[in-house]
Amino acid sequence: MERLHQRAYDQMRPLEFVLNVAPNATASVLSCFGNTRVICAVTIENAVPRWKKIQNVPGGWLTAEYAMLPYSTLDRKKRDSAGKQDGRSVEIQRLIGRALRSVMDLDALGERTIWVDCDVLQADGGTRTASITGAAVALAIAINRLIARGELTTNPMKKLVSAVSVGKLQGEALLDLCYVEDRDADVDMNIVMTESGEYVEVQGSGEEAVFTSEEMAQMLALATKGIASITAAQKEAIARADAPSAEDFNSLRDFFQTR
Repeated sequence: MERLHQRAYDQMRPLEFVLNVAPNATASVLSCFGNTRVICAVTIENAVPRWKKIQNVPGGWLTAEYAMLPYSTLDRKKRDSAGKQDGRSVEIQRLIGRALRSVMDLDALGERTIWVDCDVLQADGGTRTASITGAAVALAIAINRLIARGELTTNPMKKLVSAVSVGKLQGEALLDLCYVEDRDADVDMNIVMTESGEYVEVQGSGEEAVFTSEEMAQMLALATKGIASITAAQKEAIARADAPSAEDFNSLRDFFQTR
């Protein structure tokens, strides 16, 4: 089958991380998977949730919030209100939190809470995977900044984590589905993995269809390939976070002027 924009079946959409888009956060990233764009911001507080103190649970905590802004879709999406989120938003923010905590040593974090906010500016499929991936970049940058300031002596982030979608459409396994492909897919899966190739979470289902173990193996192999390229892009973004280049300036300018 022929994909949109002439992508090969195993080809990611253009991937970009625009840094420092929310200056008041400890670290922030605009995570772009093709036309899907999510602002991922990390804020760190020197306190822990009340439940940890009551239960005498040592170490820090990490929690995530996710929202699709009303103008992120073709038809205006009703805004989630406090205490009245839709089920999908709750599911995704829990997924983001689980994914990031899987690579964190919360004891090494100390009595701190990491808040991860993921706000979808534009949705074209894969908003949860773009959120996890961008949030991991912002988290790594935020922790590096704490270490540079002497507030942490040990890095509590053990490794990077990222996510990608795969699916089966018209009998063919595909990597990194856009909205149209996701909408029409016979099988839709979201794979969360560490940079070491370990699985954190596998979400998959047939959409009024079934799939075989062989087809699942094909999709997992595509996800592994996609995660490898995503990890490389994550590391490049983290490396340039506190040494902005002309390219970073231009990306940030374009974000505010033309996006």
